[in-house]
Parts: sequence; structure tokens; C-alpha cells
Amino acid sequence: MPAAVIGGTGIYSLEGVEVDAKQVENEYGIAQIYVGKGEHEDIIFLTRHGTDHSTPPHKINYRANMKAIKDLGVQRILSTYAVGSIATDYPVSELAVLRDFLDFTNGRDFTFFDQIDKSVGHVEMSQPFCSVMSECMLQLGAKHDVKVHDGATYVATNGPRFESPAEIRMYRQLGGHVVGMTCCPEVYLAAELGMSFAAVALPINLAAGLEEKITLVAGNISQVRSNMVSLMLDVLQQTTDTQCIPPVLL
Repeated sequence: MPAAVIGGTGIYSLEGVEVDAKQVENEYGIAQIYVGKGEHEDIIFLTRHGTDHSTPPHKINYRANMKAIKDLGVQRILSTYAVGSIATDYPVSELAVLRDFLDFTNGRDFTFFDQIDKSVGHVEMSQPFCSVMSECMLQLGAKHDVKVHDGATYVATNGPRFESPAEIRMYRQLGGHVVGMTCCPEVYLAAELGMSFAAVALPINLAAGLEEKITLVAGNISQVRSNMVSLMLDVLQQTTDTQCIPPVLL
């Protein structure tokens, strides 16, 4: 069965992976999907903002994207997010494996269970991110020349504006480590469809209030992104659908 990579800011293709573009239509809309070829025929790729980064976080059709991935037979998703760092334990330009989230988004189509005749849709979120793929990322980080930190809690905000210093102080007090705009609802939409989901965040700036003004990282970030993609593809090769158990509906 194929596995999926979802790319965030800066990840508009998978280096070394030949793909065919495919539009997948479902009841939620149309998703632009890229299907791997040759030795990567078991890889499905989606770049959530589009290859030209034209879709802002609050306008992404999350349900169409996730349903399209599911309809292509995917059981495992490994996703990446460009984030701001709230905590010093998660430095800029070093990877953070996500283990939990705080969802402050609103106004998005955030569930597939909005029709009473389907189900009440109580998906279990005690372990929202797949531990098998997460542990594999930690084990293989050095092989791909990236520093990988464990245990990050992702704070999801609506965007497209950045957060205020007061908001960042609140998120830190609530236990947040990194902040972004797109992990929610992806992580729990995947769970509703019975797919395992793991995620790695790449801090590209310090969050508001941690420096005089937000400065996006420059320099070697392109190499870090390239190494991160290589790591993600390796993780999907080293793990299997049967190892990864998605959250259950209660």
C-alpha cells in the first residue's frame, strides 16, 4: 500500500522522486496529488499550500486533501510543518517530532462527522501521532545529518497573521513548544479516516516576543529541508502499515 508525505512551507517537491500529477475529486472538492513513479511508486505527495504557495492556511481544503489521500489507498502519513519555536528546547533549524497538539483554530471544516447519520465521530486522541514512525525519525536522524528533538507539542493557530507576544506567553504556559497554522485539522481528519499520522516540525523563526521582531531563518535551511525530506522517505521505507495503528473511533 502507498504511504503519503505532506509538505509544508518550502517543501514543494520531493528531491529525487519522479511523480505524475493527478487531480483527485471527491465530495469535498478537488485535491492536487503527486503519485510517485519507478522505485517511488509507493509514495503519494501533497504540498498543502500548492507548488506556488498560493493557498493560505485558513483556505486549505483539508477535507478534500485527506479524503483524496485515503481514496488512493494510503494508511500512513508523514507530514512536515514550518513553525515558530516557543521553547528553547526546540532550536531554529533543528527538527522537532510532534507528540501532541493544542488547537486554537476556528472556522475550518474540521471533521468528516458533520452528518448525524454517519457517526458521532468520537476519535480517540490520547496518542494523536504514530509512535512507530516518530521513534523511527529519532533513530534515523543522525544518518541523514539532522538533529531531531522529541516530545514537541504543536500549537495550531488560524493564521495567516503571526501570533502576538501575549499569545505566545499563553501558549508556553499551556505547554506548547512550537506554533504553526496547519497541523490542525490534518492530524485528526487522518484519524477519522483510519490513517496513522506522524509529523515533524522545522522551526524557521523564534516566536513573537522572543526577539525584537520575527526574523525568518536564512543560510543553510535549504540543506536542512533536503535532509528532512530524505529522512521522511527513509522512515516510510523502514516502517509498515501493520506496525502503525491509527487512533480508534469510540
